[in-house]
Amino acid sequence: MTSARRRSYGVKGAPYAFLVPSTILFALFFALPIGYAVWLSLHKVQVKGLGLGADARREVWAGFENYAGALTDSEFVAGALRVLGYGAIVVPVMLGLALVLALMLDSEKVRLAPFTRLAIFLPYAIPGVVAALLWGFLYLPDVSPFSFVLQRLGLPQPDLLDGGGLYAALSNIAVWGGTGFNMIVIYTSLRAIPAEVYEAAKLDGATPLQIALRIKIPMVAPSLVLTFFFSIIATLQVFSEPTTLKPLTNSVSTTWSPLMKVYQDAFGKGDIHAAAAGAVIIAVATLVLSFGFLRAANSRSKQEEAR
Repeated sequence: MTSARRRSYGVKGAPYAFLVPSTILFALFFALPIGYAVWLSLHKVQVKGLGLGADARREVWAGFENYAGALTDSEFVAGALRVLGYGAIVVPVMLGLALVLALMLDSEKVRLAPFTRLAIFLPYAIPGVVAALLWGFLYLPDVSPFSFVLQRLGLPQPDLLDGGGLYAALSNIAVWGGTGFNMIVIYTSLRAIPAEVYEAAKLDGATPLQIALRIKIPMVAPSLVLTFFFSIIATLQVFSEPTTLKPLTNSVSTTWSPLMKVYQDAFGKGDIHAAAAGAVIIAVATLVLSFGFLRAANSRSKQEEAR
């Protein structure tokens, strides 16, 4: 009886034993750093006198002082507004292209579909820093082949690294790199739709356009929600593209995006407590926006099912 109980406990405890390694890794490399960042954000360094000596600088409790400073910092707020404008361009364009390309590849008349899928997805495999460098040199008028062609044709040469063109330049890099991933997600959902659904629609006289608008797009709505969710997170955390383009233009400041402001506070000014507060604010904003969007999408889907 005792051995049977031990075997029963062993079988019941097996799933928990398999979870132990992942739980330890999650705690060490995810939960613990987040907790430490929150702890840093609630403290500050107090300096006495000239800041010399062993006890001249010590860490004290600051409460929400660092958060208030970050939220009232003009550079942080301006960076957040720039990212919102950047996201207003990137997210709809990237998801719209991904949806159109996925629908085109799912068409029966498409040729060389495997090669086309690989060609569209390939930019996503290129690291963001490398992609930003490649596009950055294509934007520079002195070395860009596009500028050379426009000059030969007598056409104006737009400066994409200055003024409003900078948003288009940064958005182009993000769209070029992220469209392929989103397209694969949507295309996979399209391939999972049973063929009987299309056959029934064709028997009812539906055209390919009607099938795409009334069947395919509604049935891949969960994938669209997922890709939109990922796109929001990536947009709010934009860092590598503007940081890489910064040496090529004076239009990109060291605090162009909120994450760049956090990096500047931590490694430029050496104020890790203010940087931690900024990082926590970005994380909370990402969580609130993502959760709000997912909840709105779920409530809408429930209303449609109720109908």
